[in-house]
Amino acid sequence: MLTSLRELMRPPAGMAFDFSQPAGEPALAPPDGVSWRVFANPVSLFIGGAAAVLLELAEPSVRSGVWDHSDFQRDPGKRLRRTGFAAMMTVYGPRSATEKLIARVVRMHGHVEGSTPDGLAYRANDPRLLDWVHATATFGFAEAYHRYVRPFSAGEQDAAFFEALPSARLYGASGAPGSRAEWETLLAATAPRLEGSEILAEFLRIMSGAAILPAPMRWLQRLLMRAAVQMTPEPVRSLPQLRGRGLRRGEATLVRLLARAAMLLPMKQSPPAQAARRLAAQAARRLAAQDAPPP
Repeated sequence: MLTSLRELMRPPAGMAFDFSQPAGEPALAPPDGVSWRVFANPVSLFIGGAAAVLLELAEPSVRSGVWDHSDFQRDPGKRLRRTGFAAMMTVYGPRSATEKLIARVVRMHGHVEGSTPDGLAYRANDPRLLDWVHATATFGFAEAYHRYVRPFSAGEQDAAFFEALPSARLYGASGAPGSRAEWETLLAATAPRLEGSEILAEFLRIMSGAAILPAPMRWLQRLLMRAAVQMTPEPVRSLPQLRGRGLRRGEATLVRLLARAAMLLPMKQSPPAQAARRLAAQAARRLAAQDAPPP
C-alpha cells in the first residue's frame, strides 16, 4: 500500500537522476534541517502537495496560469511526478544540477502568460504570483508533516520557510516568506483575492479518481485528499467546493498511522537516501585524509 506512494518519489520517465553524485556537493537545503525530514515522507508529501495546489487554485491569476498551461488534466500522475521531482531536487539535489533545473523552469515560465476569465492579465514569472506559489508549497509540505507525522516546534516551523528561501529566490520569488509569521501575513494579505471556482471542484474530482495510485489503492488516494482539505487554512477551506470534504470521524488517526508507518519503509534508492550517501562519501574522504600518515 505505502510502497505505491513511495513510487511517486521516483523521477518520472526520461528524468532519471542519481542523487548520490557528485560526491560531497551540497544541496540548497541543509542535510540537518527540517526540509530533509519533511520531504522523506511520501504520505505527508502527497497531502501537502495537494493542499498547496488547493491554495494556488484559489488565487485567480495562479489558477489560470496553472490550468491553461499545464497537462495536469490529461495526465495528472505524470504532472505530479514532474513537480515532485523538481521539489526533491531543491531539497536533496546537488546545488549545480538544481540551479540548472530551476533556470530551465524559469525560462519555460517566461512564455506563460495570458488573462483570467475576468480579463486580468498575468504572467507566470510575476514575483507576486511566485511568492504565493512558493509560500503555499512550503506551508503545505511542512504543515502536513506537522499534523500527520510529528508536530514541529515553533522554531522548526520557521526553519521550514527559511530553508526554502534559496530555491525561492532562484525561481524569482523574491518576497517569499522566511518564517511562519511571514506566511500568516502573506495569507492575510492574499485572502481577499481567494475564491472558489469550477476548476477547484474539477481538481478535487481528478485527484480523487485519477489513476495516480493503483486501482485497489484508490480509497487511500481519496483519504489523503480529504486530509489535504482538512489542513487547508481559511478562507479556502470554507469555499463551497471544499466545504464538508475534509476528514471524517476517526480518519485523522488513520492518516497519522499511515504517515508514521511510511517512515519505516525501506528507502535505499530514494532521493534522500542517495543524497545522504553523496554527502557521506565526501565526509569519509576527509576523515581518511586526516588519518593518513604524513608523506
